[in-house]
Amino acid sequence: MNRPALAALGASAFFYVTAETLPVGLLPEISQGLDVAESDVGLLLTSYAVVAAVSTIPLTALTMRVGRHRLIAITLAVFVVSQAAATFAPTFGILAGSRLICALAHGVFWSVIGPVTARLAPPGQAGRATALVFVGNSLAIVLGVPLGTALGQWLGWRAAVGAVTLGGAVCVIVLMRVLPPLPPRPHDLKMRPAVRLRAAVGIVRDPAVALLCVITAVLVIGHFAAYTYIAPLVRRDAGLEGAGLSLLLLGYGVAGLLTNFAVGRHVDRRPGTVLVALLSVLAVSAGLLAPVLGVVPTVVVTLLWGGAFTAIPVILAAAPLRIAPRARDAASAVYVVAFQIGIGGGALAGERLVRSGHLGVLPLVTAALAVATVVVVLTAGRRVFPARLSEEDHHRTEAQLVG
Repeated sequence: MNRPALAALGASAFFYVTAETLPVGLLPEISQGLDVAESDVGLLLTSYAVVAAVSTIPLTALTMRVGRHRLIAITLAVFVVSQAAATFAPTFGILAGSRLICALAHGVFWSVIGPVTARLAPPGQAGRATALVFVGNSLAIVLGVPLGTALGQWLGWRAAVGAVTLGGAVCVIVLMRVLPPLPPRPHDLKMRPAVRLRAAVGIVRDPAVALLCVITAVLVIGHFAAYTYIAPLVRRDAGLEGAGLSLLLLGYGVAGLLTNFAVGRHVDRRPGTVLVALLSVLAVSAGLLAPVLGVVPTVVVTLLWGGAFTAIPVILAAAPLRIAPRARDAASAVYVVAFQIGIGGGALAGERLVRSGHLGVLPLVTAALAVATVVVVLTAGRRVFPARLSEEDHHRTEAQLVG
């Protein structure tokens, strides 16, 4: 297993996730700094997700002929440029526009990171390698967002975005040094762009891929409806803001990191069982945030929420590699689209409820959609999260890794 390359990918994921979700922790600071409502700042996640969802499949199809190692570096370079523009954005409109530039690269980055990880892993260990890379996602919640929030509260939100920009620039340099050459597959080189685009769209007709997209979108809509507005939620429930909010976000991420390590041991063997367990904890913990609980209960259920949800994308991201071994890039692309639809839809639903004065309803939305996802996984999820890969799928995956 190429651990230096996996570590570089994990670090890149860290900065991507930190940048995407940093507005969650800095809602008040961005709102005050640019003189806009907090609900409008929440829409930064919605607009970002919409652009990423719309552009992911066509851009992934158009870049099939680019070496995977170069493509990862290019998408991260676009990220760095867009974050630099956001750092110095004089208005809310320019800030939103710079994030939309980043969103164009976002979908391609997340579409190829799974297949690239699989190519760097020994046969049969793609899920474990994915879990290692997704430690970067967890660390973004553990360290990135809390430290970015604290830095933004101390020196201003621009300093926090600037720090993310510098970190991304370092990752570009490291990726170019440690990633081995990963040329496109011969099959992709022979296909015309239009054919690749039709193939990427057509993968949705695969029942397992379609079901994965439904599960992902429903779950993520529910999560981000409440998570986007976690700052006003915990301020209402426990009076936590400033340093207290930063510490709670830190705890949220630490809980997710611990769960992520635990899930990595089982994601290749019992993904469906682990997913149902995590979804159950998510539903209960989020639902308990609906009433005003006080400081200690709010902290406890928030940590449970973080521990449950942060590990779920490890299972979801590994699924396309298992159920579509002959079309991993395309399946990963449509999964990313479903995830971005979930983020955008959840942030938009949260904005509508917050604007209408129903902040306390958000955790109930999260809980209800988590329960709905459990039902779908229990009744029809075996085709998406099989207990273990068949021998035929193992051979197919090995052939993909070699090719």
